[in-house]
Amino acid sequence: MTAPTSATPVTPYATLLGFTRYVDRTGPTKATFVGGLRRQRASRHGFNPHGQFVKALKADVAFHTGGTHLAQVADLVKPRWRPLYEALVPGATRWLQSLGEPAGVDLAQTRDALAMLGDLPVKINPQFGVRYADGRAEAIRLHFDEAPPSEEATLATLHLMARHMDAVLPHAEPVPLAVRRGEAHRMPADVKPEQIEQWLAGEAAAFRAIWSTAA
Repeated sequence: MTAPTSATPVTPYATLLGFTRYVDRTGPTKATFVGGLRRQRASRHGFNPHGQFVKALKADVAFHTGGTHLAQVADLVKPRWRPLYEALVPGATRWLQSLGEPAGVDLAQTRDALAMLGDLPVKINPQFGVRYADGRAEAIRLHFDEAPPSEEATLATLHLMARHMDAVLPHAEPVPLAVRRGEAHRMPADVKPEQIEQWLAGEAAAFRAIWSTAA
């Protein structure tokens, strides 16, 4: 497949991570951020440094090993990534232990979904799900950044995941997890979904407008 040329329109698109990072920004930084996403999509370049980490965390859930895969993963990656992994492992291990007896939790398969916010497609892509012995399930979206997720980013993530949970992992609860802190976030009881929907629709419209004018 050839890369898009100047004559090939690059259609507006965002991942859940990209869109929530966008809503977190203000003023001119929004345009700079969307321009960067557009250029990245046009070049089709991207690299995920967290892949080995996610595999280790999923393995500990799937095999009921309570953190042994996480304990080893920093030694398995290239030296340049070891500081990152060493910063992520303690919080992830705490979260894993907070789930209770390892044998009482199983890995659940999640599926990606495509959310439409007006005319903007947003890819909803949690990393995995967990299912408890009592039948409860959670779809987990990992937050790797050093800074904790903002309230706005967390609400946007929770709302968009919940909105498409029938496709992602039926009857599950969305759970964004701040990995470095081992802190799981859940939807506040007093949130009004219609207000979040209206807010995100406005953000999506602005995102599309910036995308279409980005060079």
